[in-house]
Amino acid sequence: MPRTVTVGLDGSPESLAAADWAAREAQRRELPLRIVHALDWHSFTYAPLTGVESLARWAERLPGDTAARLRHDHPGLRIVHEQVAREPVPSLLAAAGNAELLVLGSRGLSRVTGVLVGSVALSIVARAEPPVVLVPTGGAGRGDRRTGPAATAAPALVRRDVVLGLDLRRPAAPVLEFAFDAAARRATALRVIHGWSPPSTSGHPVPFGTGASAQVANELTDVLRPWRAKFPGVEVSEQTVVGSPAGHLVDASAYAALVVVGRFTHGPRPGPRIGPVTHAVLHHSTAPVAVIAHS
Repeated sequence: MPRTVTVGLDGSPESLAAADWAAREAQRRELPLRIVHALDWHSFTYAPLTGVESLARWAERLPGDTAARLRHDHPGLRIVHEQVAREPVPSLLAAAGNAELLVLGSRGLSRVTGVLVGSVALSIVARAEPPVVLVPTGGAGRGDRRTGPAATAAPALVRRDVVLGLDLRRPAAPVLEFAFDAAARRATALRVIHGWSPPSTSGHPVPFGTGASAQVANELTDVLRPWRAKFPGVEVSEQTVVGSPAGHLVDASAYAALVVVGRFTHGPRPGPRIGPVTHAVLHHSTAPVAVIAHS
């Protein structure tokens, strides 16, 4: 099967917003869009109808109706859709095997209200190998330049930057490449944020702006130098902040097209994991968040 941009669908406003975002991303990448509807009868909270027959008809129509709408909005985009009679987590993890990108909807993960929100989305993010993008309803159109019939239905959207949260202890190439590539595809700037803790002397923290902070800034510049050369058209701004970068990334998300963070796959404890910074950003970002797994 060819590489795709794959989106999980459950009929919620969040998953429909994710489908819109995924269609635009598929166009950017010149890839087919794959819509996967995991049919778990115990998880439906968004169905607009009641009764077993009505629910069955609605569920049967959902992937095809969504695909038809997206074909109208994005002429020329190849779209395939399928319905899988399994629970969402294994269904979407299996679908992610052939995906260049897996896209899910999110209302804000602290509110467990649907199939692709809360613990299910966190389970997928913690296990999926390809990049996973979580799209909040209000952030679905962030920084996109719409094309096709949809472009005439909405005013021009403000250009927004891609924001990257970078850990200099593990400056993973997959995370950096995804962020630079995302900015290049959107013809927008890349803002890189790194959080660090100043060393202490005799129990007192070293003031910000001393040699230590200059060294961190230089390290960030050195890490980014080869990526600037690889993506010469991307304008890059660098920001070092004291402490965890989570709050700064959340603040930056208000003006971002996309926030990019990493997920370290090997640590002291076995099993799936999401780091504290990534976890906080997933909970509170108002922009789509791309989570990139790396070893």
